[in-house]
Amino acid sequence: MTATDGEFDTSLPLERKPGKSKVEAIKEGSRGLRGTIADELTDAKPGFGGENVQLLKFHGMYQQEDRDSRKAVRAEIGSIVRTDKAHSFMIRSRVPGGVLTPAQYLVHDDLASEFGSGSLRITTREDFQIHGVLKGNLRATLRALNERLVTTLGACGDVERNVMFCPAPARDPLRKDLLDRCLEVSDRLLPRTGAYHEIWLDGEKAATIGESEEDPVYGTSYLPRKFKIGMAFPGDNCVDVYSHDLGLVPEVMDGGLVGFNILVGGGLGMTHKNEATFPRLADPIAFVPPADLLEACLTVVGIQRDHGNRADRRVARLKYLVHEWGLPRFRAEMSRRMGRTLEEAHPIVWEGAEDHLGWHDQGDGNLYLGVFVENGRILDDGGIGLKTAFRRIVEDVSPSVALTPQQNILFGDIAPSQRKRVEAILRDHGVPAVESLANSLRFSMACPALPTCGLALAEAERALPSLIRQLEQELARQGLSDEVMSVRMTGCPNGCARPYIGDIGIVGRSLGRYVVFLGGDFVGTRLNEPFADLVPGDDVVPLLRPVLALFKARRYEGERFGDFCHRVGLERLREMVAADQDGTLRQAQDATRSVAAGRTPA
Repeated sequence: MTATDGEFDTSLPLERKPGKSKVEAIKEGSRGLRGTIADELTDAKPGFGGENVQLLKFHGMYQQEDRDSRKAVRAEIGSIVRTDKAHSFMIRSRVPGGVLTPAQYLVHDDLASEFGSGSLRITTREDFQIHGVLKGNLRATLRALNERLVTTLGACGDVERNVMFCPAPARDPLRKDLLDRCLEVSDRLLPRTGAYHEIWLDGEKAATIGESEEDPVYGTSYLPRKFKIGMAFPGDNCVDVYSHDLGLVPEVMDGGLVGFNILVGGGLGMTHKNEATFPRLADPIAFVPPADLLEACLTVVGIQRDHGNRADRRVARLKYLVHEWGLPRFRAEMSRRMGRTLEEAHPIVWEGAEDHLGWHDQGDGNLYLGVFVENGRILDDGGIGLKTAFRRIVEDVSPSVALTPQQNILFGDIAPSQRKRVEAILRDHGVPAVESLANSLRFSMACPALPTCGLALAEAERALPSLIRQLEQELARQGLSDEVMSVRMTGCPNGCARPYIGDIGIVGRSLGRYVVFLGGDFVGTRLNEPFADLVPGDDVVPLLRPVLALFKARRYEGERFGDFCHRVGLERLREMVAADQDGTLRQAQDATRSVAAGRTPA
């Protein structure tokens, strides 16, 4: 199975603006990401000024405003201009490969309760986020994390973000080797500024680092935009490797690591109605032996650093440079910098995209358990004591912990004798077993969106639970409950929950309205396409109802929903849905029953 783009017009030439963006000037004048953060940290204001807000991202935090609170205040005071914004901070820890020790899990849990909003959130990049931290508690939060060897440096900002890897805690030598390589790449691409320790940890300047030090990888201006790396496990695309700026796909022969396919140019962010922006899947560009992996990663990062667009941040990701240059030129530049002709990429074969939920054998006599976390939010709510149950498991059993790309959690290194204890804890706290989950729920994801994300145009995390349960009822009504399909929802087109490579993508367009995308594939190798625009949230499932009926009536045997939509084509689907208004679909369903199983083309 290979990766292909959807109907977004990626053939349009990109015209570069002259000069540099405002953010570039902020980075260049930041004195190694220091700015005046230390000075503002001690004043009485609830937030930071504009330039420091940009620099804080490199330190692993976003200044946010409670937009629900803003709306409530406006309703109360009418047209009076409000100046006391309800600022708080989202702290994101950097967790390479999603792997945590029990102590590292517990410190996140403690901080979420002591300084945050009470809940922990697993991101789609295997990080933890703590929301609602007040300015006066920032230093205490970061110190506590670093005492457990967790950093927030480089979790956000124009640097390489969290390096992802398949989280399954199997203990075979191959998986350990790949995880070690993932950690090596992450460590090498960690920013080297002394500002982080000075501001948040010890308050003193490092003796060997000056205020104008140049980072050995990033220079003084860092990267033009954020940069994401993901390493897949052979055959398992659970990390959605094509969505990354730099994707790493290991090749194994006879159980041994042969090398890595290098993929470049993935990224899912876009801007509505701006044809110069588009989601794009990464392209295989070279194959390198294991010894050359780190050099290849540094080379790609260096190309983006030196040639990425620094004038317009909307088109500054690596995908736009790959689009502008084309693969031959990009490959030639990689070869030039590495001093040798690179081997062509090898064919890549995917067996699936695992979510690793349920009980599994680790291969060393122990077990691991994957537990579903709806939209990644760990909290006690609605009779389900997820946060309390997870803490009890970690305290009582002391398992290893891993966060997954699907926003779930894995508890590993569990002795078979402890299995019943773990199951009892989950059962006592109302946590459902994975076997009881509807597939539509199990394979759903959403970004946080409102009320804290400043980019959100519509709801996502707070809207998806209701929408998914409506979809679950519709699938049951049509006899499709057993179908496996991914549903991904975001509050804006930046695509943090990767909606453009799901079977169904739902993307915020304006308050309460969405663009619905169809036709991606479950394994994450094909972009979906926009099917309907400005759809009210309550109308998403009714919009899908006739499409699902067509799928049931006219699918090929074993064909999945996204593959069906892609095969038929969205324009044809729209015609067929419109024709259903006069009963055509019902007639088609009747006719299908008399034809050999599933082989009548739509």
